[in-house]
Amino acid sequence: MHPTSPLFPQRRSLLLRSAGLLAATAAPAWLTPALAQGLSLRPTPSQTEGPFYPVALPADNDFDLLRNGRVDYRAGQPAWVEGVVTDTRGVPVAGAVVEIWQCDQAGHYHHPGDGGRADPAFQGFGRVAVARDGRYRFRTLRPAPYSGRTPHIHVKVKLDGADLLTTQLYVAGDPGNARDFLWRRLDERSQAAITVPFESGSDGLRAQFPIVVQA
Repeated sequence: MHPTSPLFPQRRSLLLRSAGLLAATAAPAWLTPALAQGLSLRPTPSQTEGPFYPVALPADNDFDLLRNGRVDYRAGQPAWVEGVVTDTRGVPVAGAVVEIWQCDQAGHYHHPGDGGRADPAFQGFGRVAVARDGRYRFRTLRPAPYSGRTPHIHVKVKLDGADLLTTQLYVAGDPGNARDFLWRRLDERSQAAITVPFESGSDGLRAQFPIVVQA
């Protein structure tokens, strides 16, 4: 059809709409809003690393923090923490590594600064490479409080050895949040981005934590 034809604008508009629909249906569900609508996702808010990042990574540093070597950790409430790591366009960040670390149920970290009091059955730290679709998953416990802090899990995302994000994950509805000096510094939108419910599942609690990074 010639560009000067009166039907050309309508045909071009139809083709563009069809192309957009095809792109949206071809993209995974969690990418559709950003990719199909050309939106830019807001990066996950960063927070301090804190004093207890491991001095040396434990020999067992896989996805399961409730099993350290051959020993199972029995205290606390088992939980799955999972999500998708994307950039601000909604595209999975291939090759990214997610790390988490947290205290045991008694409030102790595997770190010399905490006096070496952590339960040796609790792995305390885990790292996983995200799947091609950006997904990651950890088996751990619902975070426990310790003196001066509300329950939280430390989270770090790396790519090719460089840190893309360091933040903390909080439990929605925990009464300690409103008293926590780091959580209170955030505006409501930022609080919502890193505060998620831990909901009952068939094999423990589940928390969905999507992560958006500047990659």
